[in-house]
Amino acid sequence: MSQFPINPTPPSPALSPSGRQRSPMRSGLMFAGVYVISIWIVHIINTIIFGGDLVYFGIHPLDLSSVWHIFSSPFLHADINHLISNTVTGAIFSFLVGASGARVWWEVTAFVVILGGAGVWLLGGVGTNHIGASGLVYGWLAYLLVRGIFNRSFSQILTGVILGVFYSGLVWGVLPGVPGVSWQAHLFGAIGGMAAGVLITSDDPPALQEKRRQKQISRGKIS
Repeated sequence: MSQFPINPTPPSPALSPSGRQRSPMRSGLMFAGVYVISIWIVHIINTIIFGGDLVYFGIHPLDLSSVWHIFSSPFLHADINHLISNTVTGAIFSFLVGASGARVWWEVTAFVVILGGAGVWLLGGVGTNHIGASGLVYGWLAYLLVRGIFNRSFSQILTGVILGVFYSGLVWGVLPGVPGVSWQAHLFGAIGGMAAGVLITSDDPPALQEKRRQKQISRGKIS
């Protein structure tokens, strides 16, 4: 995400609309495709039709009129290089999250967009405009790094370790240092992803889900 002055074994297969189970691979590919197609279509429309003016709909910290921009800013990119930099890694992480099912993908993405966007809006710096999908990229990665710890899945812990090794260099992106780069979006996006890893239960392996259900039965909460 840029800033500039203003002027893996899934817990359970996803279900298709017809009710049939969708394989983890198919589900992951679908959400990777949704991500890539969305940001590229918006960038093409912004460039060809609006001459880049849609970047106004990025996050303007502490500007009440732009609060809703937390939902539009991830789709907007300053130029083709900015777009490409978020395409490949974002597609990989969207695939890995989406492989756990549609509900997991939407829940994690909601945490990242809302918590990450709110953090940028509050602390991003007055007079700046924050755009780009890198907050999502950092959020998805943070979720993938921690989820196995909280849902007690060895395969997901292993996935997190592998991703941590391959993408360890991204940690520097949450620190200030590079002019024009929104480290706040990276930081708060990652916080949103970690919160999702801690709080959501839709990504729990079947054994953990059953254990929780049995515990609720024993406490008389469900029959």
